[in-house]
Amino acid sequence: MKKAILTVAMVFVTAAAFACTNLIVGKKASIDGSVICTYNCDGFGFASPLTYSAPGRHAEGEMIALRGWGPSAGNRLIPQASYTYGVVGLMNENQVSIVETTWGGRDELTNREGWFDYFTLMGIVLQRATTAREAIACMHQLVQEYGYSSSGESFAVCDKDEAWIMELIGKGKDRKGGVWVAMRVPDDCICAYANSSRIQKFPQAKKVDKKLGFCVVEGECMYSADVISFAREMGYYDGPDSEFSFREAYGPMDFGTIRYCEARVWSFFRHHYDTDVMDSYLPYINGDMSQIDHLPLWIKPVKPVSVRDIMNDMRDHYEGTALDMTADLSAGPWASPYRNQPVNYKSSDGTDMFRERPIGCQQSGMTMVCQMRDWLPDAVGGVTYFNMDDASMIAYVPAYCGINRVPDPFRAENNSMNEFSVKSAFWMNNFVANMVYPRYSAMIGDLKEAQTELEDFYAKDQEEVEKRAVEMTPTDLTEYLTGKTISYTDMMMKRWDKLAKLLIVKFNDQSIRASQNGEIVSGRPGPGFQRPVAPAYSPVFIDAVKAQTGNRYVKPQEIKIKER
Repeated sequence: MKKAILTVAMVFVTAAAFACTNLIVGKKASIDGSVICTYNCDGFGFASPLTYSAPGRHAEGEMIALRGWGPSAGNRLIPQASYTYGVVGLMNENQVSIVETTWGGRDELTNREGWFDYFTLMGIVLQRATTAREAIACMHQLVQEYGYSSSGESFAVCDKDEAWIMELIGKGKDRKGGVWVAMRVPDDCICAYANSSRIQKFPQAKKVDKKLGFCVVEGECMYSADVISFAREMGYYDGPDSEFSFREAYGPMDFGTIRYCEARVWSFFRHHYDTDVMDSYLPYINGDMSQIDHLPLWIKPVKPVSVRDIMNDMRDHYEGTALDMTADLSAGPWASPYRNQPVNYKSSDGTDMFRERPIGCQQSGMTMVCQMRDWLPDAVGGVTYFNMDDASMIAYVPAYCGINRVPDPFRAENNSMNEFSVKSAFWMNNFVANMVYPRYSAMIGDLKEAQTELEDFYAKDQEEVEKRAVEMTPTDLTEYLTGKTISYTDMMMKRWDKLAKLLIVKFNDQSIRASQNGEIVSGRPGPGFQRPVAPAYSPVFIDAVKAQTGNRYVKPQEIKIKER
């Protein structure tokens, strides 16, 4: 079904709703057979530490309190599982990972009395699941029994063999449960989510699986039995079942959803597919749905992708595309891809305007790349490359799913939002990032040098870690991996401290001093001495200043005085 052109004059959804990005890679689409999923957790005013919950056995009748976001969360008790798995961040000891992105959907379907918000749901399920499919079944069971309080949500649910995408929304006030669809990403494909509902039509089963309580198309799709009938009941859909679109019913699009959300997916796909083909979707990205009204749900990349590729994808600012954030006047004198809030604003004549919203952004509380590998022991096969703050401004640190404690710089007690600390990964990363943001083109090279140095070392060192891991007892392996994760984190903190000190000295007073290998080239005036130089303005900025100011800053030609 084609749509009319959406104009910029439409009411925009607020920036706070557009919070996170997930990239997903099937095992045959990755360069080494890994399943990969990612998470930029974006939102101003918070730091998101690396968490750990230990595995454990539990007595019959034991209850657990839900510590979620709801008004009565502290008084909500559910039966504990007989055994809970260890969880590091958003990956458990079985290499099951769950990441999310919010799309909101229809306001009337939010049930504030539901016991499970999306993040509490993810945490409980990770303690109970051995596979991605089991995790999806567990999410269904908990939501049906206790209710769901969040708005529309997408989850990437992955294990060492499969990647699934799941979209879930509640049923509204005083109604338990939720409606949802989960589809398996083909092994040879990549997929992405960025705060918009993306599942449209899906394979349908002939009947409900009575044991599971939902519908299953084996190996392809799972969905709640009433996902279509509930849409009919609410007046969202009245066509044949075969034409039903989850997105159209529960998360319809507007210009903001397309430009702020789908554009991130488009740019990710463009990195790994024919750019001319992907650029044919630009009318849609610009809000014209008359010919194209959706992106592919997933694509087969032109060549297999690596973990390092995906890390760099998480740092994307539309560079090299029609939406490049470094290439116009709004990038300022130093070609910065960063913009101040808000996303939506008005010009002096009242014109509605907006800024781009890329994958990499300054408001991230944390970022992670989860790698699951079926040919290694679970404890070392599952790695969460983690750090706090903007993916573009950090180095990803490997944290194995087999560790038994979190490195100090990533712990909650060392990452207060109200007090700077050199012991905090969040604040050390922000210290550096907030020096780089205003003078981006001048400073980013030094940051990238430190970033690459660390990530190169981590990648190389893991080869030795993996060799040693297969020879160790489980107890020895736990301590070894925990020690490695702690040493990697300490290395990052020391390198970022060195980087921060370099930047303040090298770029003091709006000049640039020479440096080499992360050190200032010192010396006194004389042979070989290099004086500080001024950073160059962006040519786009210079031309825009000239166009706006006319001859004000045009230097007059020198007048030659004739000799007499």
